Amino acid sequence: MRNCLHIFLLALAIVSVSSAEVQGQPWYVSPTGLDSNSGSPGSPFKTIEKAVLAVKAGETIYLRGGTYNLTVTITLSKSGIQNSLISLLAYPGEVPVLNFSAQTQSSGNRGIVLTGSWWHIKGISITGAGDNGMIISGGSNNLIEQCSFCRNRDSGLQIDNGAADNFVRNCDSYFNADPPENGNADGFAPKLTAGSGNSFFGCRAWRNSDDGWDGYLRGANDISTTLENCWAFENGYLEDGNDAGVNANGNGFKMGGSDDKTLMHNFTLKNCLAFGNKSKGFDQNNNKGSMTLLNCTGHNNGADNYRITQALAAGKVLTLKNCAELGGKVSIGTFAVQEKNSWLTPFIVTTADFRSTDPSGATGPRNSDGTLPHIEYMHLAAGSDLIDAGVNTGLPFSGTAPDLGCFETGLTAIVPASADQQVLFYPNPVTETGFLRFNAPSGGRCIVRLFDVTGNQAATLADLQAEPGVNTLRLDFTGIRKGIYIYEITINSERIFVGRLARTDN
Repeated sequence: MRNCLHIFLLALAIVSVSSAEVQGQPWYVSPTGLDSNSGSPGSPFKTIEKAVLAVKAGETIYLRGGTYNLTVTITLSKSGIQNSLISLLAYPGEVPVLNFSAQTQSSGNRGIVLTGSWWHIKGISITGAGDNGMIISGGSNNLIEQCSFCRNRDSGLQIDNGAADNFVRNCDSYFNADPPENGNADGFAPKLTAGSGNSFFGCRAWRNSDDGWDGYLRGANDISTTLENCWAFENGYLEDGNDAGVNANGNGFKMGGSDDKTLMHNFTLKNCLAFGNKSKGFDQNNNKGSMTLLNCTGHNNGADNYRITQALAAGKVLTLKNCAELGGKVSIGTFAVQEKNSWLTPFIVTTADFRSTDPSGATGPRNSDGTLPHIEYMHLAAGSDLIDAGVNTGLPFSGTAPDLGCFETGLTAIVPASADQQVLFYPNPVTETGFLRFNAPSGGRCIVRLFDVTGNQAATLADLQAEPGVNTLRLDFTGIRKGIYIYEITINSERIFVGRLARTDN
């Protein structure tokens, strides 16, 4: 069937939280400001630390463009509250660069340490830190979007110390390296003592000296991480393209592992792409948790495109459906639940199945809304028997059945009738918790209702006071049965938007 959700899922399956605009004054920071200033647009502060002292829940700090040459770690320990985040945003149309390259290489010399919760950080470039560009240490329910982490001397972005339910959207992490060993610097690292429920959407990790994503655990156990629409490529190499050395693992997505080889990291990857990595594209390492790979693509990785061979802990399941590969090999244990993967009968995959096998453009500029650039690479060619050959997993598709691999033929993002509404829902399908962002034309009583496909009301998801402008709601679906639903947003009894979503169990 033609999936009725495809109208919304790519446009709405991401949350762009900007907190309800219930603020005092926005605070401004500029490389040319002074901390003795008032923090107004015409009298900006010099440092982020000064603005953080002033900001309160529901307020925004705007960073003006330019380079901030910094030596001291910035610690964000305050917290916002649900629906009233603290926002640290690039000023519209400008790019602030936080340059920590004067720091010495040391585990204590990070760029930003985020220990608070309910922050929204957007549009910032962090470079040159003596360790992580950013570490979310214990903080939860934070949104990091359209940020870049490059040339830091450990992982670009790490999640640690129990940090849970953080969402990283449309971010890039590249050229991070920890010389001389080069064995620790990953692009994104939800690892060691990370908490559960962290997710990544639309992110890229390339030419990091160790791995693109690293889920290795040391202290945490039985946590869950989700990646959707993410690319990992050319990891295990340095910025100049040279091999990063024997200590550099060079995996695209390393889904777990632990010192004693017993810990469980439940990893879910949807529509993810791994290519040209020094070692494996999708790597179990010695993870004993459940791993679910849906509509993923591996190409031309140095060892296996997929390697998941070791038995899992009791009750844990390995699932691969609608995945594709080219130019490598696949090593999958017999315990796996597999359906419609390109290495299974009756498929025979060749380069002719793809429009292009040239990855040029994968590092190209993102679209104006922060989404990944369009590339022809690994999109299926017309006539390929991989088109409409998959099984329905709840992901959006166009045609009679899903395609194999990470790019669905004919599936395009369709914006709502009024682009000014900017209505975004994430994740879709939703399990227990969803985020709804919308632009209210006026303030007033806002009700979000959920209807089943027969038109009967299934639930009232929210009934609250909305403010004019951008509002973000965190919605609870724990009591909602799985199925397809329509949601309606009204302000003062006037309908402003109707959308579709799916409720699933996983």
